Amino acid sequence: MEQEIEAVAKEKAEGIIDWFEKIMNLSLFNLGDSKLTIGLIITLVISFIILFVGSEWIRKLIVNKILSRYRLDLGTRTSIGTMVKYFLILAGIFSILQTNGLDLSAFGILAGAVGVGIGFGLQNITNNFISGLIILFEQPIKEGDRIEVGDVSGDVIKISARSTMIVTNDNISIIVPNSQFIDSQVINWSHNDRNIRFNFPVGVSYKEDPEKIKRILLDVAKHNGGVLNLPEPDVLFEEFGDSSLNFSLRVWTSEYINRPKVLKSQLYYEIFRIFKEENVEIPFPQRDLHMKSGFENLIK
Repeated sequence: MEQEIEAVAKEKAEGIIDWFEKIMNLSLFNLGDSKLTIGLIITLVISFIILFVGSEWIRKLIVNKILSRYRLDLGTRTSIGTMVKYFLILAGIFSILQTNGLDLSAFGILAGAVGVGIGFGLQNITNNFISGLIILFEQPIKEGDRIEVGDVSGDVIKISARSTMIVTNDNISIIVPNSQFIDSQVINWSHNDRNIRFNFPVGVSYKEDPEKIKRILLDVAKHNGGVLNLPEPDVLFEEFGDSSLNFSLRVWTSEYINRPKVLKSQLYYEIFRIFKEENVEIPFPQRDLHMKSGFENLIK
């Protein structure tokens, strides 16, 4: 009796296995000399998921673990990691297709069709993708850079294949197509490093001593925590204006690279306070008007 039960169970199991194999080997359509079956499609989907997840894991490992040991900034490490990821994905796709016995010659027809599609409607996508590769190789901008392109100003937080994400001072994320960084003028405030010099104009009355003004301005700058000590701040005597002696306070900062108006406000508040204590006069434009009555002109 037990043997009969085991035989029936075995027969049912073999039947399920045969049914499963038939489903997996069911051909959906042909691609060249290759047949695409349900099992092959499932295998390809799983393989591609592993490929993309694995390439992203390798990218993070390169950026955060391997390259972090060397003196490379975050933007350079991210660019290298992204290029490695793209290479692994490209090589992995061809490897998966060949391993599963797909006829790659059939993809020549597909590539031709894609080329026609690019010619008609995908020029911008292709242009942005190629521009993204150029950005990664040439590195005119990197993640973490402070840039201005067109009317957009902010910090680069992500460079993807098609676009770049920029966050403004108001915490607004702006997506900029990569082609704009290649075709347009880009101001990169932190291309070499994040030390930036700002020039703040200051005007005083003609009766003030320029050396005294220079001393006050330098003292204000050196006591501000956002101003770098090296390079040192300095003061330029710009010009003899119409109603004032005009100076330029030049300071270096890395903390306020994305908030120049905040630093300017801090310095001006302190300059005004000390000017008031030191009785330094801040001039304002004055005009003398001489008027003659019509009667006087008539007599003359």
